[in-house]
Amino acid sequence: MEKLAVLGGTPVRTKPFPSWPIYGEAEERLLLEVLHSGKWGGTGRVKLEALETEFAKLQDAQYAITTANGTIAITLALKAAGVQPGDEIILPPYTFIASATSVLLFGAIPVFVDVEADTLLLNPERIEAAITPRTKAIMAVHIAGCPADMDRINTIATKHGLAVIEDSAQAVGAKWNGVGVGALGTAGTFSFQSSKNINSGEGGMIVTNDRDVADMAWSITNVGRVRAGAWYQHEHIGWNFRMTEFQAAVLLGQMTRLQEQIQHRERNGLLLENLLGQIDGIATMRRDPRVTVHARHLFMFRVTTDVASSVGKEEIIRRLQAEGIPVAAGYVPLHRNAAVLSEIRKLTGAEPSYECPVCEQACANEVLWLHQNVLLAEEDDMRDIAMAVNKVMANLS
Repeated sequence: MEKLAVLGGTPVRTKPFPSWPIYGEAEERLLLEVLHSGKWGGTGRVKLEALETEFAKLQDAQYAITTANGTIAITLALKAAGVQPGDEIILPPYTFIASATSVLLFGAIPVFVDVEADTLLLNPERIEAAITPRTKAIMAVHIAGCPADMDRINTIATKHGLAVIEDSAQAVGAKWNGVGVGALGTAGTFSFQSSKNINSGEGGMIVTNDRDVADMAWSITNVGRVRAGAWYQHEHIGWNFRMTEFQAAVLLGQMTRLQEQIQHRERNGLLLENLLGQIDGIATMRRDPRVTVHARHLFMFRVTTDVASSVGKEEIIRRLQAEGIPVAAGYVPLHRNAAVLSEIRKLTGAEPSYECPVCEQACANEVLWLHQNVLLAEEDDMRDIAMAVNKVMANLS
């Protein structure tokens, strides 16, 4: 049996995985165009308009509104959809904290509903039990770039008269039944923060097929102005949450290689799923056949419960990292976050309590991540990952 690197053995690999971000002549040229134009902010609307048009087309939406970041994009989408302070928003606990803080930002209340064990996406079968007279919207989070079950979520939302907000921060380019995420519900939001599959350092986007939602989101983002109004015509309460022309330029450059990168990640993701699926004690995520494009912002896999219990997730991570594989532990349960619970307590005057055992088990013992840049490596690199996982799993004692 080959000796583990943590015990002095030879690591499976020392070669680095691709660095991120990737950029080139397109970004440089577009940035210089903005620089020389003198229109740098969010009101010049040259690159911004081009980006919104191109991004709406990418996601099969009629309207797109650029914003300062992905977190505020969720807040603005909720407000544009009519959510008010005190309203309840159903969302999964296996997600980044921004999914909850964007709700809390204006006094709405997150209500956590557990995820499916084999996808870590919001479990539609648990949604209706969480609906109350105060429920206003369901937030579907397309975690790792994999679309949630939008058919079932939309059916439930229609039945109860609820808005559906798609947190698509990790899912640029993803499609459900051939339709881009973000265009499947009331509105969808995206993030262009540094780690995302296309990025401008910071930045966000709202997409929708609802003209009224689009106009309200645009207005709130632009200090309450209206699209065809005068400069000092403020018809709503809004703030300056605009993206700059520089960020739009970078994103237009990033989009020139997006489709090739999506295909590259998909090829490697499918290969890695096949390789890891042959290793005892390892399980990969279930993919619904209606997921026609997976954005693969993360590659998630799990160590089965019995194995994880015997060794411990952190120890498995330590051993894999020693073999040259940059695995990460992933999220902690959002419904247990002290800051989030404290804010909910202030807003409701009650002690929040959520039963999400699937999320807790996944976070504590089972789920491991590889980030999207790893999937931009080559086929042999995927085989190295599988070799390292197999090596660690064969040396569990």
